[in-house]
Amino acid sequence: MVEESEEPATARARFRVGQPVHHRLFDYRGVIFDVDATFGASEDWYEAMARSRPPKDKPWYHVLVHDSEHTTYVAERNLEPDLTGAPIAHSLVEHFFTGFESGLYLPRTRQN
Repeated sequence: MVEESEEPATARARFRVGQPVHHRLFDYRGVIFDVDATFGASEDWYEAMARSRPPKDKPWYHVLVHDSEHTTYVAERNLEPDLTGAPIAHSLVEHFFTGFESGLYLPRTRQN
C-alpha cells in the first residue's frame, strides 16, 4: 500500500503549475501558479463567488490573469488549455516562474 502525500493532489489534477489556461465562462487567459486537490477557500467565499456551484471535491486552481493585476481561484471544470502559445502578461509571473518554454512556464524552485 502506498502512503498518500502531496502527489495525489497533482496526480488527479488535469492542469499543472505553469500551464496557461483559458476560462470557459469568463473568456480570459491566465497561468496556473498553485493547485488545490479540493476546494480550499471559505464557505462564505464559495457562496458569494462560485455562482455556478462547481464541485468542491475536484481540483481548484490559483491563476494569474493575463493583462490584469489580480489572481483568481477557479474550479477545474471552468478551465481548458490555452492553446495560443502566447505568454501571459502579469506582474507576478517572474515571482513564480523562471521562464517560458514550449508554451509552458518553468516554476521557480522553493528554497528556505
